[in-house]
Amino acid sequence: MSQPQFKGVIPPVVIPLDENRQIDLVAFGRTINRMIDAGVDGLFFLGSSGEVAFLTDAQRYHVLQEAVAMVDGRVPVLAGIIDMETLRVIDQAKRAEAFGVDGLVATAPFYALGGPRENERHFRVIRENTDLPLFAYDLPVCVHTKLDPSMLVKLGTEGVLQGVKDSSGDDVSFRWLCLQNEDAGHPLQLFTGHEVVVDGAYMSGADGSVPGLANLDPHSYVEQWRAYQAGDWERVRQIQDHLARLMFIVRNVAATVGFGAGVGAFKTALWQLGVFNTNQMREPVDALEGDDVASIVKILKDCGLMEPDAPLRS
Repeated sequence: MSQPQFKGVIPPVVIPLDENRQIDLVAFGRTINRMIDAGVDGLFFLGSSGEVAFLTDAQRYHVLQEAVAMVDGRVPVLAGIIDMETLRVIDQAKRAEAFGVDGLVATAPFYALGGPRENERHFRVIRENTDLPLFAYDLPVCVHTKLDPSMLVKLGTEGVLQGVKDSSGDDVSFRWLCLQNEDAGHPLQLFTGHEVVVDGAYMSGADGSVPGLANLDPHSYVEQWRAYQAGDWERVRQIQDHLARLMFIVRNVAATVGFGAGVGAFKTALWQLGVFNTNQMREPVDALEGDDVASIVKILKDCGLMEPDAPLRS
């Protein structure tokens, strides 16, 4: 297996839409180039921040086709192959591989929930059907299964998995995963998907982060990674405090919850920053408006991402 060295900051890319809920290709290129120019180490398409759960197969393939062409080999590309059951995931894997991505990211199966035995078999069967690096995506809030660290490390030592994106919110489990991974010789590249506690993940020994908030402020996450590599823990902490304050954009949304508040806030911020042309969401989620937009703009200004006198876009 040819395995790129995935490490550092790999944002899960938020997808811009036009008013008709079609991909805005101009804005898509703008946001990709903005993050690459900031020094990110890779890009992850078709994750939760990319609204993968809301896309038809045709829409997923369109995203990957455009993404791979726009990235043009400048950084490694990870593709989400997230689906309900193993055979559907394999279909996604084969199509993603054909588009030329560098690695794959899969959750446990969902809807027809299994146990630890089925989850382990799921990843083994995916491996039997692809030669690309495979990352397990630990996302229990959406798939209702928490991946066991011992199982993940075992699959790492056997070459089934090459990494883990941990979005479980379970910092104790992530710490144990890092320890067990080290004890086994570090077979897995470990990433945190939690924007607000990246400093803690780095202290645990993480190989990088996959923060949705890096769509807004990629420079800070890149600087934080470099400070971590240099052993400048005070700077790591200072940057994390800034990013934690910036993440208030999702906490202060009043009109909705879930993706509407999370990805909706990211899209609204990118729209107000001039990166996106709209803050349109996928059906059936409405775009944020009114007081929620004003609240997000205030936080962007307070955190130094917008000039104090910048007007709201409409």
